[in-house]
Amino acid sequence: MKPASKNILITGVSTGIGYGAARQFIRQGYAVFGSVRNQVDADRLQAEFGERFTPLLFDVTDAEAVQAAAGCLSEKLVGSGLGGLINNAGIAIGGPLQYQSMETIQQHFDVNVLGAMRVTQAFLPLLGARENYSLQPGRILNISSVNGQVATPFVGAYVGSKHALEGMSHTLRRELALFGIDVIIIGPGAVKTPIWGKGIDAGLYEKTAYYPAIQWLLKQIEAAEARGFSIDYLGERIVAIYETKHPNVRYALVPNKFTSWIVPRLLPARMLDWALGQLSGLRERKK
Repeated sequence: MKPASKNILITGVSTGIGYGAARQFIRQGYAVFGSVRNQVDADRLQAEFGERFTPLLFDVTDAEAVQAAAGCLSEKLVGSGLGGLINNAGIAIGGPLQYQSMETIQQHFDVNVLGAMRVTQAFLPLLGARENYSLQPGRILNISSVNGQVATPFVGAYVGSKHALEGMSHTLRRELALFGIDVIIIGPGAVKTPIWGKGIDAGLYEKTAYYPAIQWLLKQIEAAEARGFSIDYLGERIVAIYETKHPNVRYALVPNKFTSWIVPRLLPARMLDWALGQLSGLRERKK
């Protein structure tokens, strides 16, 4: 069997974690195919990254565009295939579930869960999920979040989508073992990118009982982003995980790991409810 291909597909590379991962893979000598949603970003990244980068113009919610991109890449990569797929594209729009529109909640699942599955299904043959594949099978890295296992108030749609992505990732890993394709979950914590600062419009909920707690959360997010990991650091870690011979099934890339990851997962659910309620003001007021 030939060595794995040095071709990597990453979704959502225009900014953030996807951008940082694309840059680090290119620096390590890989050829990166990155999905973007508009030609302006495609041209910008092509100019910045050079010949080792090929933009793919599709939205993960557009099944026809995803299939078309897979067809084009299949023709381009005859005899080489893909060594890795990194499902990174995602959205995060915060707000209390009581008031968030069903369209917004559905959008989280369409992008963060179904989008990842559309891309995975379309590109699996290039990763080796077919008979008589002559290369070492590729790997899939699904970018989840600390919220894939820890439920934070006011980001319920995002939490739900990341829980779903992690569950499906575990099933995929067990199914794709038939072809030797591994599936790894990466759950970042705070990142130096304003995903949540832009993703919660507190003004929409100013006249609700949740408004003071949302203000508290926004301050916590601002502080967390300030001390979060850089996209370059996360890019380096993603490359290192991809290249690990015997990887774990899940990696938590979380700053202040003890307080932000280990403790919330060890505490009984009711105790964590109480602690978050005390900190945020989300506690029933005594009459």
